[in-house]
Order: sequence, then structure tokens, then C-alpha cells
Amino acid sequence: MTHYIFITGGVVSSLGKGLSSASLASLLQGHGYKVTLRKLDPYLNIDPGTMNPTQHGEVFVTDDGAETDLDLGHYERFTAVSATKNDNITSGKIYQNIIQKERRGDYLGATVQVIPHVTDAIKKFITNNTEECDFVLCEIGGTVGDIEALPFFEAIRQLKYELDPYQSIFIHLTLLPFIAASGELKTKPTQHSVKELRSIGVQPDILLVRCDREVPLDERKKIALFCNVKESRVIQAIDTSNIYNVPILLHKEGLDREVLSAFNLDSQKKPNIDKWYKISENAKSLEDSVNIVIVGKYVQLQDAYKSLAEALYHGGLINKIKVNIKWLDSEVLENKDPSEYLLNAHAILVPGGFGKRGVEGKIKAINFARTKNIPFFGICFGMQMAVVEMARNLLYLENANSTEFGKTDEPVVDLMYEWTKDSKIEKRVQDNDLGGTMRLGAYNACLAIGSKVEKIYKKEVISERHRHRFEVNSKYCDQFKKVGVSFSGMSPDNKLPEIVEINDHPWFIGVQYHPELKSRPFDPHPLFVSFVLAALEQSRLV
Repeated sequence: MTHYIFITGGVVSSLGKGLSSASLASLLQGHGYKVTLRKLDPYLNIDPGTMNPTQHGEVFVTDDGAETDLDLGHYERFTAVSATKNDNITSGKIYQNIIQKERRGDYLGATVQVIPHVTDAIKKFITNNTEECDFVLCEIGGTVGDIEALPFFEAIRQLKYELDPYQSIFIHLTLLPFIAASGELKTKPTQHSVKELRSIGVQPDILLVRCDREVPLDERKKIALFCNVKESRVIQAIDTSNIYNVPILLHKEGLDREVLSAFNLDSQKKPNIDKWYKISENAKSLEDSVNIVIVGKYVQLQDAYKSLAEALYHGGLINKIKVNIKWLDSEVLENKDPSEYLLNAHAILVPGGFGKRGVEGKIKAINFARTKNIPFFGICFGMQMAVVEMARNLLYLENANSTEFGKTDEPVVDLMYEWTKDSKIEKRVQDNDLGGTMRLGAYNACLAIGSKVEKIYKKEVISERHRHRFEVNSKYCDQFKKVGVSFSGMSPDNKLPEIVEINDHPWFIGVQYHPELKSRPFDPHPLFVSFVLAALEQSRLV
């Protein structure tokens, strides 16, 4: 029987529902259960694909090409279960599907309403394709009281009573603030949040209280009494400097025990979470450190590069190297000498992005890394700008640029209208909407034997996740080869350059895909491991 866990949040957003869900899922895996996680987002966008990264954070892409919420990245990193398009839904997508059905006449003239049509669609999404799972963890985005989230709360309320007894539970995450002036932890916000939740028919079975210090027993008793929850099920979620400590901390607080008990399952067996203790020990025994500068466009919100930061951390952790990340807005470099900001960098990374803003700053950073022999990693847009920089300064094509920014005599980066995937032709129309028209999801790339990347991957064919519209123009490959620049990774049909590297540079690699999306704390991505090691070598030279 599949068991359902619904995770909601209250008081404020960004309390860590995604991390808590992922951590609980990993603990259940430690007990031997098969899990899947899903995210239900109340906003009206169809998906996060066209949302500003500085508002919403990164867009996490799945193997099957879905543009999803960044929490799915947490899910994958903590459980190693690859997410799919069936694991993230928005209000916008639900309403779009319902309206399309109404226009086709599928409802046979019935009045289309939130109840039952919207709530039924939500319930169908939650329960679809779950037969092989022991636990399905569903996180509801936003906070209780948000008007747009009401259909989701109503849907899970209905499911609670449609499912068998002991088949579903509610976990509510709230904030327990400490008021410095009075020296007290305040339980009132939690009480009001639970009251709001109960007013719409949802009684939490377990409370996770986010706090920055130990919660006294008297305060837990008070919360349990006023919120109608067992005292043992008021569980503190204390702040930690390392997110990979969260499963250990929640296990020590008894979260997995109380969850299994709520389902009337064996809750006394200790889970196998040795891997989390190993990660925690490694994090405490870092022996070296490197400084890596990320030159990006969305550095105002570091969640815009969440998977990237985690992949760098994974790449350092396995070799006991502390990675110090310096975030640098690429616009700052446009009218400044880059050495002022990059001179102490042991490595430079230029990540993905869209649009012309900050482009020349990125190109300056790339030129600095190339000419000063500093390890450089270009990802997606970063690879494209590396090609532009080298076209201008190695091929002496002054007008080299990407057609993303307008017409150019030397389109070294251009819009491709056709490519092959799984022996099928995929096409793009120039005037399509922006949403969902990119090359999305997992694609294979063939690596040149003897190349740096082939030695790093230790394989000749790889599969990586993509998210971009424009491609490096392959007609320039021969010109680049003459100046020592190799396109060491190509699409299987040999039409699309996937990887570029400089033969006589200590470490200069650009990739068209997003390797950070596949990095895990227990299985760091080989490119990030190699990049961090190259940064370490650089640190020993200066």
C-alpha cells in the first residue's frame, strides 16, 4: 500500500519545506522503503521556465525535459531518485488543462468549478503513477493562508478521507521565533498557523518547528496542547550550517520514528544512515581551501544558482577541500579592470543565463581566465560566451557574437532549428512562445578519445541535461581547431558542439549542458571534482 505524507508550511515562506521533505525521504529510504517526492506550486505560471531567477531561484530540469521548482533538486540530491515531469505541478498548469478540456467539451456542458474539477485534478496528479512507491511525499508550496493555495489544501483534505486509515498524514512546518528583547521563544505564530490550517479542515499529525536554538520541554508541551498534537510529535528543526546534517538532526529528534508510528508501521528499527554521518564527518575535516569566483547575472539571489553551489561543494567535499565561493555580478566588470576582482581567484566559473545584460563583463572574465592560465569552467551560456571571446581574440573576428543579441556578421552562436534526439528529428520555430521551446532534458554527447573531458568522465558517451535555445555554430569548428581550441564533445549526429576545451591551458572547459543538475553529495559530478582539484593546484602556484 502506498502511503502519503503531505508537507505544508506556515508563518513565513522559505522555512525549508523542501529540505525537510528531502531529509525525511532519505530517512525512510534508510528504513528500506521506496520513496518519491512531488511539489505542488500554487502560482499561476505554467512552470518556472519563464520566471525571473532573482524572484524564484533556479529552474531545475529533469531528464525528461520538465522545467521545475528548485526543490526537486533537493529531492534528487538527498534521495538519488531522479525526478520526472510527473513530480511538479502548478496552479497554472492545472487550470490550463481544465480550460482546454472545457473548450473541447469534455465536461459535457457541466459548470466547471474549483470543487470538484480543480481539486479532482490535483488529487489525480498526487496519486498518479505511485503504485510502486511505499511513500509519496507531497510538498505544498507557499504558506497556509495564501489564497492561491486553497484548492491544494482542499484537495489534500479530501484525500485524507478518501484514502484508507493509516494511509496518509499531515506534517506542518512553522517558525518558532526568538524575541531577543524578552529572551523568549514565541509559540503564538505556530498556534495561529495551525489554527488557520484547522479552519480549512486539515489537522496536522506532526509539527516541525523551525528554530535557532533548543526548544524547552515546557514550550513543546504548550504547542502540543494548543495545536492538538502529541507532545512527541512536536519536533524541533534547529538551524544548521550544513544542509546535509539535516537528516541526522531530524532522526535524532525522532521524526522518522513518529512518521512510521503515525502509519502504524514498525518504528523501532534503526535506519541505515551511515552515509549521512560520513558526509558530516568529511565536512568537519576539510584540509585545504580554494577560492572560486562565479561571474553571474543573478547573484542577488544565490538560490538562482543553487545546484551550482551544491555541485561545487560536492566536488570539494570528496577530496576534503573547502570551496569558498565569491559571487560577482558580471555587470560590475563591464567598465572595470577584471584583475581588481579576479586576481586572487583560484578558478573562475561563468554559469548559464539569458539576455544581453552583463554579457561583456562575462567575456572579460573569460578572457582573464584564458590569458592568465586560471582554471575556467563555462556552463551553457558561459560556454557560448567563451566561444565568442575566443572567436574575437584568437580568430580575430571582431564582430563575433551570438544572434541572441541581434544580427551579426559572425554568428558563432546561433539559433538552431533542427536536431536529432533518440533517432528522431526535433524542430524549433523561431516565433514560438518562450516557454518550453528550448532544448530541454537529457541528451547524449560523444567525447573525443584522448581529450581532457574523456579522461575526466572515463567514458566516450555521456548523457547530460540541457536548457537553452541557442547553440555554438559548428561551421567555425575547423577554424578553432587551428588555434588549439577543440570541440571535444559533439551531439551524436555531429551537428551540435557540446563541449569546448583549450588544449594547452591548465583547465579551460565549456559545456553546453548543466552538469550541476546531476551532482550528488555521495556521487559528485566528475567535472566539478576535476575543476575543484584544478583550483587547488592553482592555489599552490600563487
